[in-house]
Order: sequence, then C-alpha cells, then structure tokens
Amino acid sequence: MKALIRFVLFSMILAIAACETPIPRRDFPEMTFTHLPSISLDVATIDVVQLFDPPLKPPHVEHEMPIQPHMAVSRWVSDRLKPTGSSGHAKVTIRDASVIEERLKSVGGLRGAFTTEQSERYVGKIEVEIEAVGGKGLRAASAVARTQRSRTIAEDASLRQRESFWFELTERMMQDFDRTFEAQIRQHLTAFLK
Repeated sequence: MKALIRFVLFSMILAIAACETPIPRRDFPEMTFTHLPSISLDVATIDVVQLFDPPLKPPHVEHEMPIQPHMAVSRWVSDRLKPTGSSGHAKVTIRDASVIEERLKSVGGLRGAFTTEQSERYVGKIEVEIEAVGGKGLRAASAVARTQRSRTIAEDASLRQRESFWFELTERMMQDFDRTFEAQIRQHLTAFLK
C-alpha cells in the first residue's frame, strides 16, 4: 500500500513538473560594427577597462537585456579601433553602461481600466573615455563620449516584446555612441589618427 501511495505521489509530482514549459529565449542578431570604417590609431596596443560593474538588481536591468550595453561598447572598440603604431598605448575606459527601469504612474480608475498605458521607462546611459599616450610617453590625448536615451513600454508587453524592446534600445544607444565617440576621437586625438 505504501509503495502504491509513493508511486502515485511521484507520478503526480512528475506530471506537475512536466506541465511547466520554459519560455524559449529569442535569438537576436549579433551586434557588430565591422560594416563601419575602422579608426586607425598610432599606438601599439588598445586595452578596454570596465569600471562599470552591473549591480544585478533593480532598478538596473542591463543584465537582463539580450545584449548588455557594456558588451556592445567592448565590441565597438574591437571592431572600430585599430592599433597601427609601433609604440604607444590607448586605454578605453567604460565608466557607465547602465539601463535603469523607472515605474510610471498609472491613470487608474475607469479610464485606466480601458487604456493600455506605458508602465515603465528605461533610461540607458553610456560614458566612455579614451586616453592615448605616444611612444616614450611624449604625447598624450583623451576624449570622452556620453550618450543617454530613454524609451517607454506598454504595460501589456510580453517577455518577447520586452526583449525586442531592450535590443532596440541598446542598438539605438550604440548608434548615438558611435556618432558621438567617433566625433570626439577625431576632434581630440588628431595627433594619433593615421
């Protein structure tokens, strides 16, 4: 009798566990920047230093995004900046690559019940600095780029829609970053451009 009860309980647990289907993550395209012309710098090496450490807790959401902004910035550096010199060094420092979720106030009442409202605002920020030093430390130059972009999302957005939204947010942040950082490099690191 005990064996029958154990069998029934075990079967029920298996049946309940089998009912839960994991939500498959959507595959997103790889975010690359090789389609853009490279920026040749008269240095022997380029290093990336990440000072921004994702907190992995609310209100930060960058760790939940399909492509995290700090990873996209690192990819941008490897795809666009090319060391072409025989001496010297450049250091790219990622100071901020955060995305913060802000809850928005809902209308409420009868009007709110019949309206699909924007429930969250996501504010993304990127701040990156490049410092270049020529051979024997004779020349030095630096440039900083700061970008910020925000978007809101509807309260009824599914997980897939939210992931697509986050991907697009990162993509747009990186477009802004690309324009700003390249302009800053061309303005402030002219002695290092080849």
